[in-house]
Amino acid sequence: MYLNFYSCIVLLALTLIGSLNYAQENFRIFPSPVTQTEPVISINPVNPNIIAVSAKTINTATTFTSEGIYVSGNGGLTWNGSDTCKGQSILNHGGSPQLMIDRNERLIITHIGNPQLFAGIYSHYSNDLGFTWTPAYTISDQQPEDKGSSAIDNFNSSPYYSKLYTAWVNQSIPANPVSFSYSTNSGESWIAPKLINNNAAERSSGGFVKISKDGKVYISWAYISGVAPFIEDSVGLAFSSDGGDNWSVNQSIFNVNGIFGTLHSKNGIRVNGLPQLAIDNSNGPRSGWLYIVTTEINHSPAGSDPDIILHYSSDGGNSWSAGIRVNQDPLNDGKIQYFPAIDVDSSGGINILFYDDRNTSSDSAEVWLARSTDGGSSWKEQVVSDHRFQPKPISGGSSNYQGDHIALTSSGNKLYALWMDDFSGIYQIWIKILSLNILSANDSNKYPSDFELLQNYPNPFNPETNITFTIPQRSFTSLKIYDLLGREKAVLINNELDYGTHTIKFIPDKSLPGGVYFYRLQNGKYSASKKLILIK
Repeated sequence: MYLNFYSCIVLLALTLIGSLNYAQENFRIFPSPVTQTEPVISINPVNPNIIAVSAKTINTATTFTSEGIYVSGNGGLTWNGSDTCKGQSILNHGGSPQLMIDRNERLIITHIGNPQLFAGIYSHYSNDLGFTWTPAYTISDQQPEDKGSSAIDNFNSSPYYSKLYTAWVNQSIPANPVSFSYSTNSGESWIAPKLINNNAAERSSGGFVKISKDGKVYISWAYISGVAPFIEDSVGLAFSSDGGDNWSVNQSIFNVNGIFGTLHSKNGIRVNGLPQLAIDNSNGPRSGWLYIVTTEINHSPAGSDPDIILHYSSDGGNSWSAGIRVNQDPLNDGKIQYFPAIDVDSSGGINILFYDDRNTSSDSAEVWLARSTDGGSSWKEQVVSDHRFQPKPISGGSSNYQGDHIALTSSGNKLYALWMDDFSGIYQIWIKILSLNILSANDSNKYPSDFELLQNYPNPFNPETNITFTIPQRSFTSLKIYDLLGREKAVLINNELDYGTHTIKFIPDKSLPGGVYFYRLQNGKYSASKKLILIK
């Protein structure tokens, strides 16, 4: 085990203290005055309560750029961390982080260098949950594109269990091929980079790495046309069956018409349709299937506005399905969907997170989730965000930059959705944790039929208690605390809430005296109250 005194202290703090009251449907994992964008998430394979998130961070007052490191020790309910990765050289951090947790609770980060100082791809690791970091290991000193990815083989069934992989596009070589490296010692060193698709006819963009439970490694990327408007016009795929030493490359598995460019209606933000890859590693009927999701326009089944399009392969990537339109709003309705993130959960459900403006004005967006339990043949959708925002370029970022991706992952019966928006007044990373049990009920059209308010636990309590309830439909919901004279003392919820079962933590203000109180839940036509006792 790599766990030492510092990581034990950090984990104890993460578990017992936390920095947020989990009373909101959406919340920022690390509220700060520093801009945060491009979230990535990794969950410990041995203890899924330990979750790490990273993001590109920009101090817009000084233009200092780094990678935020945020860690939860209680399944994502509360978070601590820093907006700066402390790995030396402290000035050579250019963002675009990828974060991994190995079985020994070591965090490993890869990121691009500061382009004004050192080009390249760099790695650090931390044995104390992000409190301290090793100096940078140079994986590559050539100029990378800022859209690569990394992955760790956390499958006990794999012959390459615990191996780390990273991929990126090398912009120092003509045609910008996909480059690749791996580590067999948890990030202490990496092999010299390999070129995956050198001498391709078009330049590459992306490099998305995923691993199957039998240890195969897959990388997907987009090809960019060489003439204006420089669209993403096809998708490439490579796989390795020997841990990344040798590769089979298919230069073009299907054609696309990606949205590489800007969205004029959304303040001209920079967007892409980069292919994201997912693998069904469940034991279900589609185990081993590959899925690739992109954003396309004017290319069937996409319409005249950007749509989320999915392709699947049931034979390890040798052949691919026709495109499937994921978002279910009417075709050619002028509504925009973009930046999909995909995850296949342990039951084989396909989950796709994306920005969507079908319910907003054209200059705004909210976050949606589409889910399929039949391999993409049918979809159920729901709004994930409980607020809307107006996309706009980030001050201090590159031209028209809002970030290039959002994040989605699953563990057990939980789905973790992360995105960036400036609802708080500054771009920050937001999260929503969804129950797959409730989503599965939605998939089968079985909605919770009961309205129920349970007794808080513990009761009596000090310093905190949990209130659990079930609501039968998505609607405006309030949960408030009153004293015996009916005076409102705390508001735990006062917004629209999804149907299903929810647990809310109540941490009273320190000025609230001990005594008997009531908590009252209202949802549509339903209401209920129960007594709780605060002891001091």
